[in-house]
Amino acid sequence: MIEKLTVVFFIFLCLILGAYLILSPWTSVFGSWDNNYLLVLVTDKTNFPILQKTVASTWFRGAITGLGVLNVIIAVWEIVHFRQSVEMLRENDLRANRQSSKRV
Repeated sequence: MIEKLTVVFFIFLCLILGAYLILSPWTSVFGSWDNNYLLVLVTDKTNFPILQKTVASTWFRGAITGLGVLNVIIAVWEIVHFRQSVEMLRENDLRANRQSSKRV
């Protein structure tokens, strides 16, 4: 049961993170992408103003969106191969239990 929950939580994490990374650079739902407090603070402290322009560029936003798409693809792959992932986790758990019992 633990193995199934682990895979389900991993799928959920990948989907949520993927959706956030896809939507965040392009919408203002999560706040302003190119003028947020942390980015302004880092830019001011490091005296590196090009950082804010780089993060605001469409190339950088596209790269972040690409990472989000990759997360969604990983989640879909895990959904399709759910049983394989659960079995692999069970086998690893059994192998670890056998090794720990041999040591004792």
